[in-house]
Amino acid sequence: MAPPQGNETGKTDNDRARDGRTGTGLRISRRSLLAGLTALGAAGAMGTAAGCSRVPEAGKAGEGNLLERLRAQGTVRLGIAGEVPYGYINKQGELTGEAPEIAKVVFKRLGVENVVPVPTEFGSLIPGLRSQQFDVVSAGMYINPERCEQVIFSDPEYVMLDAFIVRKGNPKGLHSYEDIVEKGAKMATGTAYAEIDYAVAAGVDRGDILILPDQVAGLAAVEQGRADVFAGTSLTVRQVAEGSDRAEATEPFQPMVDGEPAIGAGGFAFRPTATVLRDEFNKELHKLKESGELLEIMKPFGFTEDEMTDLTAKELCTP
Repeated sequence: MAPPQGNETGKTDNDRARDGRTGTGLRISRRSLLAGLTALGAAGAMGTAAGCSRVPEAGKAGEGNLLERLRAQGTVRLGIAGEVPYGYINKQGELTGEAPEIAKVVFKRLGVENVVPVPTEFGSLIPGLRSQQFDVVSAGMYINPERCEQVIFSDPEYVMLDAFIVRKGNPKGLHSYEDIVEKGAKMATGTAYAEIDYAVAAGVDRGDILILPDQVAGLAAVEQGRADVFAGTSLTVRQVAEGSDRAEATEPFQPMVDGEPAIGAGGFAFRPTATVLRDEFNKELHKLKESGELLEIMKPFGFTEDEMTDLTAKELCTP
């Protein structure tokens, strides 16, 4: 899932992003997406009810031994944001996506058998994590210095480029954020998506960007002519546009900010006090990378060898 360049408070004018060369053919309707979230509302509510207290300070009882507590409970709560292919509820009402599938394997190896999804909006993931509504953000969240001031990250599981949903045939020739400025195109993107700041860096007026709940709403906006382009990560865009007779996905491209590539690399987020859990999670994640199992887990969601990375969270958190 993709990042803002600023703080994530859930407000739409502050934030979010994520390349894929192949797609899985997933085409999920807004209705089924929302139905899946509703079906798991009880699980989310249970997690919220249990997690409305303040985040303990480092060294306070409980949080430092979060992994031990999760092992004792046998359950970990995963914050997801309903974005294909990163973390979502499928048409059968099941938790899936590249990040949750990785989490299932890693947490089982850490001695935690069950994962429970807690659906929320992307912009609410970090606030929800910090207020203990869930234990881990499992949404392919981009790692950047601003987010690293609020949470700690595992090393990333992938790197990603951006792409657009445009009208069939791409009549305005939109292939980059600079093209949006040059052609005077109407841009839309998702709540708290990093693409907002990528576009602003290219010269798009922040107030002119149409902010929508998710990628399904973005496809509808382009199909209906309310927007010329919807910006998102290339895998998300390609999969949601699959099968549309009025819209299509552009080729992936590298966003630039201040003349430098904006690296979109996603990982798992943890509360700042959960260093033991993050470190043990990282150890298992690296074992998956070294054995080739990580790619096998991610392949069904459209990821290829091109998206695998040896970048570290430390590198991505450094301004």
